[in-house]
Amino acid sequence: MKKKLLSAILCAAMLASVLAGCGGNGGSGSSTGGDANAPAADEGEANAGDDASSPSDAGDDAEASSDGKESSGGDASYAILVKSAGNPYNKKMIEGFQEVMDAQGATCVVKEPEEASAEAQIKMINELVAQGISSIAIAGNDADALQPALEEAMNQGIKVCCMDSAVNADSRQLFVNQAGIEIIGETLMEAVYDITGGEGQWAILSATSQATNQNAWIDAMKQVMEDEKYAGLELVEVAYGDDEYQKSVDQTQALLTNYPDLKVICAPTTVGIMAAAKVLQDESSSVKLTGLGLPSEMADYIGADDTHSCPYMYLWNPIDIGRLTAYVSLALVDGSITGASGETFTAGDLGEYTISEAADGGTEVVLGPPFAFTPDNIEEWKNVY
Repeated sequence: MKKKLLSAILCAAMLASVLAGCGGNGGSGSSTGGDANAPAADEGEANAGDDASSPSDAGDDAEASSDGKESSGGDASYAILVKSAGNPYNKKMIEGFQEVMDAQGATCVVKEPEEASAEAQIKMINELVAQGISSIAIAGNDADALQPALEEAMNQGIKVCCMDSAVNADSRQLFVNQAGIEIIGETLMEAVYDITGGEGQWAILSATSQATNQNAWIDAMKQVMEDEKYAGLELVEVAYGDDEYQKSVDQTQALLTNYPDLKVICAPTTVGIMAAAKVLQDESSSVKLTGLGLPSEMADYIGADDTHSCPYMYLWNPIDIGRLTAYVSLALVDGSITGASGETFTAGDLGEYTISEAADGGTEVVLGPPFAFTPDNIEEWKNVY
């Protein structure tokens, strides 16, 4: 009851912020801009989520066992394999996944490689296959390098889905996409356009050069830039911080040194945006920041004045990505879905989802549009995730 009350309060707060006119435009994922304090895209219908139970901190191979609740998980075991350990965003996805599995009385296996590499994930995939796991949900560190290991898993009867960062279509049954690629690209470009005033130099601070989600969003941003509207903007560099805090700090400092006329950095990665925010704010830089970040980590940097480095940013609820992925894993294992386009399923309180064709030739379900975090609502959301 407490969780339902909290969820209701948060949803009401979110609706109030949307109605307050923070730049939404009815779900199109873009807007005509406006002042620099207002987000450039629809704030969407981001799920605030409940105050979910904390994920296990037992390391690479944590298992959550049944707690006596009625189970739809049966004797199956469900693995979640994230990009790397120590990333708060990944921890929140695990939290949501584990919450659903616990509620179903299912066995949850958590895998967190020490480094964000395909090699580290392949080792863990092979371990899971040897254990006879029922399903693997993976956030891919490389779209193609994981294919042999994941195909072997599927050949062994293991159900495979991916979330957040897709593996290629031959390596999965279904992709749980946090938001549409085109919408994210449009949203971030509108933010860059808005904050720069439509002209000047800007740069991207990404994660790894192989990250499929980052590369897809960057490509989408570049496609948006082909419109004459963005002719006054110059993308000077795409830098890579490898989702490591210190490397992202170093890359931010290098951008400031190499491009003295830089106006905006866009970091579509939670690690990168936090690192860049601190550098810019500590140095009282005139360069501004936007991108994708966790409100709990970015609250001190979001503001409309010159003392804050980030006017506004976007994200979705990573807890809900984990929850939706858990429901997908359960449905694949019990056979209620196969991952084919047109199939529908219910994901608990998240509602009903329809599987659709993905741009890479596979299939996907999309959590929802990006949500804007602004000076007006960041205090409400910083304690949620």
